Amino acid sequence: MPLDFAEDLRHTVAKMADALAAIPDDAASRRPAPDKWSAKEIMGHLIDSAANNHARFVRAQVQDTFVFLGYGQDDWVAVQQYQRASWPDLLALWREYNLHIARIMDATSPDIRLRERHPHNLHEIAWQPIPVDLPATLDHMMRDYVGHLHHHLNQIQDVLGARR
Repeated sequence: MPLDFAEDLRHTVAKMADALAAIPDDAASRRPAPDKWSAKEIMGHLIDSAANNHARFVRAQVQDTFVFLGYGQDDWVAVQQYQRASWPDLLALWREYNLHIARIMDATSPDIRLRERHPHNLHEIAWQPIPVDLPATLDHMMRDYVGHLHHHLNQIQDVLGARR
């Protein structure tokens, strides 16, 4: 039986990839303000999040601690020039990467997913932080990833004026 957050990830990716594919490239390039990301840049951030969390989800299964590198999200988005990328290409990469992550989630055994780990730095790198003095689990990291994804997909819909 699939994990609820892995199933949520697959369902969200399928639904949103289709909906976002209808958005023209020029609309996805518009920034709501000079200091705000466009839909392309938000999608780029979600791709970066997928890459970083993919590595964390794999490493978490073979190491005892949950201390992972963070990353400067603004720098990553700027360096990769997501603003100049093709919207359909960004969507395709985001879709496939997240389907792969859902497979990793499904393949992770419950004893590894639910094992409490300490030390960790999820107070620094998680979207919904865990206090440093409490143990962390891979289950929390995976759920946090899906929550973060939902947050930014809502942000994309707001930027595009597509959320009702």
